[in-house]
Amino acid sequence: MSETSARATFAERAADATPPSIARRMRSLSDRAIAWLFITPTIVLLLAINVFPLFWTIYLSFTNYKANRPNAPIVWLGTTHYTNILTDPDVWHSMTVTAHFVFWTVAIETLIGFGLAYLLDRRFRGHAFWTTVILIPMMLSPAVVGNFWKFIYQPQIGLFNYIVAFFTGGDPASFQMLGSVALAPWAIVLVDVWMWTPYVMLICLAGLRSIPDYIYEAAEVDRASAWRRFWSITIPMALPFIMLAVLFRGIENFKMFDMVNLLTGGGPGSTTETASITLKREAFESWKTGYSSALAIILFVAVFGLANIYVKALNRVKQR
Repeated sequence: MSETSARATFAERAADATPPSIARRMRSLSDRAIAWLFITPTIVLLLAINVFPLFWTIYLSFTNYKANRPNAPIVWLGTTHYTNILTDPDVWHSMTVTAHFVFWTVAIETLIGFGLAYLLDRRFRGHAFWTTVILIPMMLSPAVVGNFWKFIYQPQIGLFNYIVAFFTGGDPASFQMLGSVALAPWAIVLVDVWMWTPYVMLICLAGLRSIPDYIYEAAEVDRASAWRRFWSITIPMALPFIMLAVLFRGIENFKMFDMVNLLTGGGPGSTTETASITLKREAFESWKTGYSSALAIILFVAVFGLANIYVKALNRVKQR
């Protein structure tokens, strides 16, 4: 029996096994109704996972609700939490720390990532092997990376201090990357750059590979120098991809939690306390669920608004 015959037989048996009432209803359904029948479970699941928690968080942000006291009466506070957050110097300090972290990580990752992508785009011998090697940090779990670098930063047995001491001639135990107020933020920046620069490189490499060869050939015919080709062809045509990488990394680093929590936990003091660490402490240490919900909404609005403005700028660049 051929495969087509087997399928036809199976379809006939399925049709015969269908109750007459259901068969009549199915025959009366339009294509659009059948499509909605299939996608409705997915829509319901998305509403349950994404939309409902968002609206529930918005509601809790206007109340005094505490998750450790679920039976306590809920009091409507209005915009009190939002006013307290926007006038709290500690929250603004965490926002400043977050902005510092986002700016330096995105800037360094973009520069190094584009540089690596530009080198790998030359297709030298062994470029595929080195591409795979460079991508390895991106494939690791943040928990693994955090613990791995925490061990490297150990002042007594960590490799990082010994490397610095080898080049400077100082004592390896003379400084602590994670225990120093001045060095702890840069320790986190270094780890994030090590882990996520390959991601930026991959996006930039896709942009460089999308540039048609005939444009460079025409520039060579016009006797344009390599520097002129780089600034007049490579940068403008790869710019949308670079901006896309900046957008993705900016959003991710704005809400960075796991890496900071594993390496410093926000310390020493509050030197590395980003907005996400503050949110965690208010929600799961102080149990201020309503207050932390308001902070989460403020962070969401900030990221969403900045991302929308950035996307409009990105669209203008793409339309040029």
